[in-house]
Amino acid sequence: MTTAQTPELDVQPTPLALLLLGREADPRSERGVECPGDLPSPSDPDLVARARAAKEKLGDKVFVLGHHYQRDEVIQFADVTGDSFKLARDAAARPEAEYIVFCGVHFMAESADILTSDDQKVVLPDLAAGCSMADMATAEQVAECWDVLTEAGVAEQVVPVSYMNSSADIKAFTGKHGGTICTSSNAQRALEWAFEQGEKVLFLPDQHLGRNTAVRDLGMSLEDCVLYNPHKPNGGLTPEQLRDAKMILWRGHCSVHGRFSLDSVNDVRERIPGVNVLVHPECRHEVVAAADYVGSTEYIIKALEAAPAGSKWAIGTELNLVRRLANRFAPEGKEIVFLDKTVCFCSTMNRIDLPHLVWTLESLAEGNLVNRIEVDQETEAFAKLALERMLALP
Repeated sequence: MTTAQTPELDVQPTPLALLLLGREADPRSERGVECPGDLPSPSDPDLVARARAAKEKLGDKVFVLGHHYQRDEVIQFADVTGDSFKLARDAAARPEAEYIVFCGVHFMAESADILTSDDQKVVLPDLAAGCSMADMATAEQVAECWDVLTEAGVAEQVVPVSYMNSSADIKAFTGKHGGTICTSSNAQRALEWAFEQGEKVLFLPDQHLGRNTAVRDLGMSLEDCVLYNPHKPNGGLTPEQLRDAKMILWRGHCSVHGRFSLDSVNDVRERIPGVNVLVHPECRHEVVAAADYVGSTEYIIKALEAAPAGSKWAIGTELNLVRRLANRFAPEGKEIVFLDKTVCFCSTMNRIDLPHLVWTLESLAEGNLVNRIEVDQETEAFAKLALERMLALP
């Protein structure tokens, strides 16, 4: 009895396969996890004192920005807190600060570098603090998408609108092609402006913010929106679909806000009678449609500040912020809970921890510039153009 001989196949594992096997890192989201020095131990009881001492030594030379989604252990050292764009503008308003330490994620630090002066140096305490949403749209993929739109004969009618949560490369593409940037606070104004410039919008990279704004705020139908999937030929769309669409949505999403479901909303209403459901517009459309209130991070904070004592709220946004707000308003008798039963932090935002912050501040205090985020001049010029169009919105 003989067996057939099977020739050996020269199969090379793909980067994705190696990533899933745990043998490789994704170079787009894992931008570097090694520090050129030893991190202090997370169990070091002196970390808080060390951070204070290093920050005091640096004085006005350092300006620490803390995004709302940061851990409490980090946010306590922030000179200002806010969303990504507010923080970038705050940094630009402090030209005397030589070092801008951005406790956030990579695209936020890029935006700060674009808006600050050449003399200022933007530092990200952990280079691996990326953003899964921002990484869902690469410059190569978006350039290919534009080719698809050109071949379909619609590119001249399309105005790109990119969410602030995008890389500098995507912001630059937007600026180069006559588009603008938006935040979750001004997405409606940005889309209204875009439709004054053209007949269609290519919205990058968060499909949910684009869809929710178009349907909820501008009165479009879901049929006016199509979803461009960069992993499918021609985005998975026909030329006819592209010609008929008003909103061409990029297939991207926030890994935190995308977790909330209609079941989450229904469940919390059953558990807490009279609860107000307040969610971020990065949530899925059915979640936004079922919520009582929808708005940006700043909107959520202001809504809770204005809420009457004794009111009950279920919040659909990142857990660090929800917990901080729950503790802040508990003395006023406001009950604030996380919308979902499952604990869900922003994993990349949480890479910025106290050991990384201490290492960063101590390195800068010793005269060692670490983890600088620097956008090249051409990218910066076009990205700044897109940001300036946003700032000029009425």
